[in-house]
Amino acid sequence: MSLLENINSPGDLKGLTDEQLGGLAKEIRGTIIDAVSQNGGHLASNLGVVEATLALHKVFDSPGDRILFDVSHQCYTHKILTGRYKNFSTLRKSGGISGFSNPAESAYDPLYEGHCGTSISQALAFATADAMDGKKNYTVAVVGDGAFTNGMIYEALNNCSVHNLRLIILLNDNEMCISGITGGMNKMLRRMRSSSGYFRIKHGTQKVLRKIPFLGKGLILVGRRLKNFVKNILLNKNIFENYGLEYIGPVDGNNIKRMCSALAEAKRREACCVVHMYTKKGLGYEPAEKEPALYHSVSPFDPAKGVSAPSDDCFSEQFGKYLCEKADENSAICAITAAMTDGTGLSGFAAAHPERFFDVGIAEEHAVTFGAALSAAGKLPVCAVYSTFAQRAYDQLFQDVSLGGFHFVLALDRCGFVAGDGVTHQGLFDYSLFCSLPGCTVYSPATYKELKLCMDKALSGQGLQIVRYPKGKETGGYWNYSKNGDFAFTAGAEHCKTIILTYGRIAANALPCVVGGTGIVRLVKAFPFDLEELERLTAGARNIYLLEEGIFEGGMAQKLSPYFTASGKNVAVRAVYGFVKHGSFAEICAAHGFSPEQIAEEVKTVFGRQ
Repeated sequence: MSLLENINSPGDLKGLTDEQLGGLAKEIRGTIIDAVSQNGGHLASNLGVVEATLALHKVFDSPGDRILFDVSHQCYTHKILTGRYKNFSTLRKSGGISGFSNPAESAYDPLYEGHCGTSISQALAFATADAMDGKKNYTVAVVGDGAFTNGMIYEALNNCSVHNLRLIILLNDNEMCISGITGGMNKMLRRMRSSSGYFRIKHGTQKVLRKIPFLGKGLILVGRRLKNFVKNILLNKNIFENYGLEYIGPVDGNNIKRMCSALAEAKRREACCVVHMYTKKGLGYEPAEKEPALYHSVSPFDPAKGVSAPSDDCFSEQFGKYLCEKADENSAICAITAAMTDGTGLSGFAAAHPERFFDVGIAEEHAVTFGAALSAAGKLPVCAVYSTFAQRAYDQLFQDVSLGGFHFVLALDRCGFVAGDGVTHQGLFDYSLFCSLPGCTVYSPATYKELKLCMDKALSGQGLQIVRYPKGKETGGYWNYSKNGDFAFTAGAEHCKTIILTYGRIAANALPCVVGGTGIVRLVKAFPFDLEELERLTAGARNIYLLEEGIFEGGMAQKLSPYFTASGKNVAVRAVYGFVKHGSFAEICAAHGFSPEQIAEEVKTVFGRQ
């Protein structure tokens, strides 16, 4: 009989034996592989933390004890154990389980998580509030080693050395050794310090010493100081101890018994404690173990065959290939990314021009400032980052790029609706945010040909040049172009009574409307507006339908509505007015009025057959 069928809450783990927990881990892995192979999602990272998550929920009492997952790429086991197993097959589907931590979904998810580096700040706040209120709850932040390339982590660590905080940081080390301890001494300490026997001996000895009149506490203190003295001579302090934090580890994160022992020890400490575990990404599914990067985030696949290599038929790969070609011609071009070499299509560039390629880790702010200074030094930086993550670097784009007037190309991937990942990963805000920066130019290609033309203009332009494009493939349709290529339009659009004005790939959803007196004008250069050419293309229209796959506030539709209204035209708007949940692209479009049928019906309803 399935053990997982009987787990309705973390409390059901308390009485399970080590053998039963091992069997449960196997069932959970199977459940994760089944759901992700059907719906897509983050696979390797989730497979690597199954045992650690079981240990967390066995040792702690959530939701009273809060567990926060940084980025939450590794929260699937947590979701399965906290009452969501029966619905887990709906992962990433519209109306189903989110792929990230989501407080609207469960009391076991304290906050929304989707961007890196936030968890320690959040956990510190919860632990501080509990201390202020005299509560005895624990707060645990589960942080992957990759997050330690994010500066916000260190800002938070700098404030964690407060006594009597019930705060535990669980560092998931699956690629690098942060502590810097190597060799035989490391192996010996790993066996000793992560074993339940070590902790039993330690606390048993302390218990005996405390019973010695007058001398007991002093002997414990002397022993602790002697241990720390010897450790510092042999190993030196690691980064966490230098921050004034307690440290336990490294611990085998795929060994439930050892993890339970280490976490129980962390609870006994009287200060913020870092538990350093090492895990294997993709554990339990051999293809993911061999190629964890390929299985980090996947589309639906056949588990028997595995995931295929990324297709060239997508904007990311086309961007990377063309940038590589341009770099062959121009030795000043440098490529920068923030831990997204494969995702942004820059693997080829990294191989062809390693001396001009810079993966700075999960540090978007540093990426932009670094690029701005490269520009000041005579280079031509191209920074490729997902739209949702570029939001974090607004200040650097203002302070270090725009204010100095430096030539800087920002390639924004995953713009507009992003299927699957949900509310934290939608690329709907970049246009509104970045158009506010003086001297900013924004291009929004809908085809690969346009992508190359936009890149050419951006690379030969001045100041902040942004080329934004969606996840996935180019869209169809036959388009005419203005002489400078900044506008695309359907045949005869300038003579139509109703014009659908838009930018980017959403124009494809409006193509069924191009009948009778309706045409489409698409901004390839989405900002600033060429009002003279726009006036020419819309001169014959009585009706303007502003269609924007982005947030209304500060967007194209809000900017141009007053312009067309003042010229006496009838104006209607279809844009996004709030946060967007997860689902397929078609489901998201339908939920917000962007499906081809909805657009056609709205145009007909608002403007009739004029």
